Amino acid sequence: MQASSPSEDTYVRKVLLVTTDDDALSEFRKVLPSSIQTVLAGSANAMLKAVAKTALDAAILDLDVIGETINEACAALHDLRNAARDLVVVALTRSRTRTIRLKAEEAGADEFFLAPIEAQELRIVLERAISKRRIEIEDRELREQLARKYTFGELIGGCEAMQRVYDAITRVARSNTTVMIRGESGTGKELAARAIVAASARKDSPFISLNCAALPEGLIETELFGHEKGAFTGADTARPGHIELADKGTLFLDEIGSLGLSLQSKLLRVLQDHMVTRVGGKTLRKIDFRLIAATNDNLEEMVHAGKFREDLYYRIHVVPIQMPPLREREGDIALLADHFLRLYCTANETAQKRLEPEVLEILEEHSWPGNIRELENLIQRLVLMADGEVISAKHLPTQVLYSSTAKQESLLIPEGGIELDEEMTKIEAAFLQAALRRCGGKKVAAAALLHINPQKMKYLCRKHNIQKD
Repeated sequence: MQASSPSEDTYVRKVLLVTTDDDALSEFRKVLPSSIQTVLAGSANAMLKAVAKTALDAAILDLDVIGETINEACAALHDLRNAARDLVVVALTRSRTRTIRLKAEEAGADEFFLAPIEAQELRIVLERAISKRRIEIEDRELREQLARKYTFGELIGGCEAMQRVYDAITRVARSNTTVMIRGESGTGKELAARAIVAASARKDSPFISLNCAALPEGLIETELFGHEKGAFTGADTARPGHIELADKGTLFLDEIGSLGLSLQSKLLRVLQDHMVTRVGGKTLRKIDFRLIAATNDNLEEMVHAGKFREDLYYRIHVVPIQMPPLREREGDIALLADHFLRLYCTANETAQKRLEPEVLEILEEHSWPGNIRELENLIQRLVLMADGEVISAKHLPTQVLYSSTAKQESLLIPEGGIELDEEMTKIEAAFLQAALRRCGGKKVAAAALLHINPQKMKYLCRKHNIQKD
């Protein structure tokens, strides 16, 4: 269903009536106001065809006649819900069996009525439900519009630092230049690499990714360069390496700083000649690939310490792109949290959840040492573990709450400490002045406001040299 811009007064609502009972149909039409257009369906198939053909706001299902059993009727209701997720669905029955309401709600009914229907109640419930659903749709579409505005490939963010990342990706994508993506763990370096590829001429060619820190050096060599049959014990067949697999495409080497010096030398030769020799082989193979590397190491310090080859550094550090840590991305936590909420609520087939404003404030105060990966894991946990549709501060893990409290304490008590007596004197004087202003300078009334006797009020005013207005 598509959200409309017209006002509530001019918007024409369309309601599907699903029944074969003429008396019920007549009753529905008496109950519903003339401003609502009705569409009739006499079977489950007709109901689904009507939904597919017409933009509807709501449907009223007569459970007693839409199926031979209540289970069949609820199955039809479930099919309707799957066919039109935004439709307001009202279920109606004449049966007093207690389990029917539960089954109908589980199948996707938003509202449930027992016949005979009270006309005014149905009208109010239906119009409120339709108006609420329209607001929900408009809110969702607005959030999706914002998400599209602040999205680049799989990257999400609207802050200035991310806009610089998007600009850099756009500039380098169409070339074959080697790119070095730098940033802390969890900042989205591989997503940035995929965004570069998606905007490049190699977008339909292989994207081969290897985390250099995930494997021991001996295994990484064969993963990179491949091996011939019999090259070592267990090499029963020849196998191409990641570089060969990236032919005509892109090779992404994550955590490239973890490569040993001997592998760095071999990689440098491949980058110079674009030729690769498998382990245990002698044949040179010409490979056309683009290299995108990533690291969270300080390569400059590693070069200075002799842990990273200077010539390889200059070979791969052609165009650096710096991924900002989450703590420096002002305004992006709300965008990312909303994205992950929608993602994991959908994946787990749960009702859409939302964060209380206080929760968002706490998340924005958190330092996020694990960056986006840490935020994603937290939201996934909250979707699964928090009851209800509203996530409040009580659902947050202790370490996140503690970091927020610690920050507030650091603002209250700076690192150099405070003079407690001096601060308490300031607070006492501030309360006295505030009470006097509230009471128009009348000390007796101000004393009552502060729950102290007038004599103490006079003493405190003399102590702080506060004159009567």
